[in-house]
Amino acid sequence: MPPRLPLKGFLAAARSALTAPPAQRSSPLTLVVGNESADLDSLCSAVVLAYIRTNSPPHTLHIPLSNIPRSELVLRTEMTAVLQRAGLSPADILTLSEPPDLKPEETQWFLVDHNALTGQLQKFQSRVIGCIDHHVDENVTSPDVKPRIIEPCGSCMSLIIDESRTAWDSFPPLETGQGVDAEDAAAEEDDKLATLAFAPILIDTLDLKEEHKVKEKDIRAAKYLHTKVRQQQFQQTKFFEDITAVKEDISQLSFYDIFRKDYKEWEEAGLKLGISCVVQDFDYLLGKAKQPDDFIDELARWAKERKLDVASVMTTSNPGGEFQRHLLVWGITDKGVEAAKRFPGMAEGLKLERWKDGLLDGDDGRRRVWRQRDLASSRKQVAPLLREALKGVDGTSQSQL
Repeated sequence: MPPRLPLKGFLAAARSALTAPPAQRSSPLTLVVGNESADLDSLCSAVVLAYIRTNSPPHTLHIPLSNIPRSELVLRTEMTAVLQRAGLSPADILTLSEPPDLKPEETQWFLVDHNALTGQLQKFQSRVIGCIDHHVDENVTSPDVKPRIIEPCGSCMSLIIDESRTAWDSFPPLETGQGVDAEDAAAEEDDKLATLAFAPILIDTLDLKEEHKVKEKDIRAAKYLHTKVRQQQFQQTKFFEDITAVKEDISQLSFYDIFRKDYKEWEEAGLKLGISCVVQDFDYLLGKAKQPDDFIDELARWAKERKLDVASVMTTSNPGGEFQRHLLVWGITDKGVEAAKRFPGMAEGLKLERWKDGLLDGDDGRRRVWRQRDLASSRKQVAPLLREALKGVDGTSQSQL
C-alpha cells in the first residue's frame, strides 16, 4: 500500500502525471472534473474526490481538473480564499490550460457536479467511468458506470463525503519526513481536506440554514467534517461569513468578468442558451453601470460574443437580510425571442413578478426581468425550464442585436 501524500504533494504529482511527455505518461489517465461554471462546489469537489480516491484501493492516481482556462481561475476569488486556508494557492490547481492534446482512449473521466461532459470535453463522454452529481439527470452518462450517484442535495460535496467517508477513515499512513509526528501531520492534512470540503457545503446551503435546499446528506456530511477539522481553530459560521464576503465582493470586476464568472451554456434544437449567475442584485448592477442602458449594452456585447439565442442573468442577494432571487431572460435572435416568450408560461412554479414596473424590460418585449418569489429554484431548476422553451423552435436564427 503506497503512503498517503500530503495534499500539496498530491496536486504536484497530479500535475507531473498530466504534463509528462507521451512516452512517460501513464495510460489511461484518470481525470476528475466539475462543470463548466467552475463554482466553488465544482472546483473543491474535483480536488477532494480525486484525493480520496487516489488514497483508496486500488490507489489509482486521480487527477483533479478545473473546467476553465487558467486565465479565468483568478475570477474565483472565493476559491483562492479557501485554498489559502488549506495551505494551497491557485498555482496548485490544474485547469483546461494544462492538459496536452489527449485522445479519448488515453483517458477516463469521473464527473462531479454535472453528469454530462460539454464543450471541448464532450468528445470524452464515452470514457466516463463514474459520476456524483446533484443536478437533473441528462441521461447521457451510461447507467452502467459505478458509482453513478445523481440525486438532489444542497451541495455535490455532501454526496461525495457521504460516499467516501469510509475511504477517508481508512487512509494509509501519511508520507512524512524524519522527526515529524506522523499522527499530528495526518490530522493537519485532514484539517486541510475538510476545509476544502466544508466551504462549498456551507456556501451552497447558506451555512445549512437554507431549509428548502438542505438535505439529510448535507447535515450528515457537515457532522462528519467536524470530526476532521481542528475544532479549536474552526468556527463554522465565521468561516461561512468570511468566504461569503469574498464571494460577494465583485466591485473590482468588469461586467465582462461578472457575466463569465459563474456561467453555463446549453444547446437545444440548434439554439444556444447562456445563463450567468451573479451574487448581487440588479440594483447593484445598475448602480455599477450608472445608467440602465450601459448595463444592457454590456450584456448585449456578452451575448453577441457567446453567439447566444437566449441570454439570461440570475441574481441572488440579501437586501436588509432578506434573501431574494431576480431573473432576466432576453431573446437575442428571432428564434430566441420565440423561446423567451414561451418561457413564462412554462415557469409558473417560479412565481415570477415584474421587477420594478419593467425598468429593465425592453427591446420590443424580447427582454423581461422578474423578481422570482420561488426561492428554492436556482439555476439547477431554472435552466431545464429555459432549455425546454428552446425545444420545438424551428428554423434559422438571426440576431436582433
